[in-house]
Amino acid sequence: MIVEELDVSALTVPTDAPESDGTLEWDSTTIVIVEARTGAVRGLGWTYAPAAAATVVHDLLADVVRGGELDELGTIWLDCGARLRNAGRPGIAWCALSAVDIALWDLRARLLGVPLVSLLPASHDRVPVYGSGGFCSYSNERLAEQLGSWVAAGIPRVKMKLGREPESDPARLDAARGAIGDAQLYVDANGAFTPKEAVRWAERYAEQWDVRWFEEPVSSADFAGLRFVREHAPLEVAAGEYGYVLADFRNIADSVDCLQADVTRCGGITGLLRVNGLAATLGVDLSGHCAPQLSAHAFCGVDRLRHLEYFHDHVRLESMLFDGVLEPTDGALVPDRSRAGHGLTLKRAEAQRFAA
Repeated sequence: MIVEELDVSALTVPTDAPESDGTLEWDSTTIVIVEARTGAVRGLGWTYAPAAAATVVHDLLADVVRGGELDELGTIWLDCGARLRNAGRPGIAWCALSAVDIALWDLRARLLGVPLVSLLPASHDRVPVYGSGGFCSYSNERLAEQLGSWVAAGIPRVKMKLGREPESDPARLDAARGAIGDAQLYVDANGAFTPKEAVRWAERYAEQWDVRWFEEPVSSADFAGLRFVREHAPLEVAAGEYGYVLADFRNIADSVDCLQADVTRCGGITGLLRVNGLAATLGVDLSGHCAPQLSAHAFCGVDRLRHLEYFHDHVRLESMLFDGVLEPTDGALVPDRSRAGHGLTLKRAEAQRFAA
């Protein structure tokens, strides 16, 4: 099983409305799609990253991958990592590698005629999800409608953004709690607070709205600040979505209650398996960040699996661009074992609408 060709494209899809979190605003999402081909069979991978990641795939990784043996995915992954040394591995370069690695895993599974999850050391047959959105740009009515609809659909946990205008957050939290009843409520500040501010807010979140999970209360680069919040806040602290190379996860693991990883950033499935080993060794739970259609397979191979972020933007975009998407069942995504690979195919005509 030899990789004959690697194709890459970048698509930019407008969001359905302007969005913001505690520290950023946006109105579109860029997805970089990689297709690995052997004969007529295509493996499909992607990452959510600037279009520059497509240039990295084309200029630096394609020649490494062509002619590679699909029975030696670990070797290809290491060779790609070596090629990226001077480009700077953390960041866009590792997003590019992630998309390539996922496409190769998918291609191998399709050539073997088996579901991708069957190639993994799977510890689970499903991945619990939490609904994620609740952007700071939403009205309270839109916030309540979105979070409430996930709970009504059987997802027992939801997450909202906050921290952009902290004085407005109590009313937003009231709206969220009123819409979801007894479901678990999570919040994500995307690094908007200082450590002491985060602790003060965490005490209110827990006492007044029964918030269970505080994601990125401070910057993920502030390891001491995260540790301070973890030690003083009456709820769980999570971070890790900006982890790329393994050292990123090692550096943050003892500063959080639950570690996060994004399969489209952390080196793909090969990289995620390494992060899983670290988390298992340290006795830390691992939660999936976004890209739900890829993560549904990948995170079945995580030992200490917590859950997966069912992120509004990615749910919408993946449904637009791919056939075969999974829908939550009893609050979880269940890989379709009747399909080879991850079971998704690109809607080429739809994708062409958003090509650069």
